[in-house]
Amino acid sequence: MGGLARMTHLMSLLLVMGLCTFVVEGTKHVSIKNKLGSGKNLTLHCQSKDNDLGEQNIADGDQFGWDFNDNIIETTLFFCDLSWEKAQGYHFDAYSSGRDFIRCHTGCSWLVSVEGIYILNGQTGLWEFIYNWQTE
Repeated sequence: MGGLARMTHLMSLLLVMGLCTFVVEGTKHVSIKNKLGSGKNLTLHCQSKDNDLGEQNIADGDQFGWDFNDNIIETTLFFCDLSWEKAQGYHFDAYSSGRDFIRCHTGCSWLVSVEGIYILNGQTGLWEFIYNWQTE
């Protein structure tokens, strides 16, 4: 392989590597709102493979949110564990590229209530009941 061909190959490789870290569709925002009512607090711990957002204590009526960029291969996943008096260590996916890329075009808004967890569908503008609390 000649010098010019090697240089072209190297430049192509660098371009592809650079694109892998580039933003797909811009910044997204996830928010999780505590609507448990009656002054009930919500403990939340969210993370991805690369980012641990730490444990958050969310008062009734407050919310926690974060911004991120989807990766180019559409495998971004943020998952959370939440607890309150009737649900301890409840695990759910707050953002999954495959599931939410269209539904949460610029972000996902979650609402935690005594019935379960709702998500705002960005396409329809309607709250959808997604997860219910498992009873023993």
